[in-house]
Amino acid sequence: MAKGGFPRGMGGGANMNQMIKQAQKMQEQMMKMQEELESKTFEASSGGGAVTVKINGKKELQEIILTPDVVDPDDIEMLQDLIIAAVNEGMRKADESSENELGKITGGMNIPGLF
Repeated sequence: MAKGGFPRGMGGGANMNQMIKQAQKMQEQMMKMQEELESKTFEASSGGGAVTVKINGKKELQEIILTPDVVDPDDIEMLQDLIIAAVNEGMRKADESSENELGKITGGMNIPGLF
């Protein structure tokens, strides 16, 4: 064994320091990306635009816009379904954007526990 107790190539100080610096840089990039995503707004609609929703990057519903003709007191279920569809699409867009941005930082590596 080499001096220091590790076989040559294992636990090398320079390589370990480089890995730590890369991990810190990735963490900084991810925090910046998270802030940018949280400030974005995602819009989705259903029913040919009868229901439109706006969702922020924190996945919080910000706004629901209904066209007057979609409000039919005799068919509340249709309106409920259209709202659910629009909200789900907005959430999907927010998730997709998050995954795309994260993939740019991690190089496509799947790191458990991230988002």
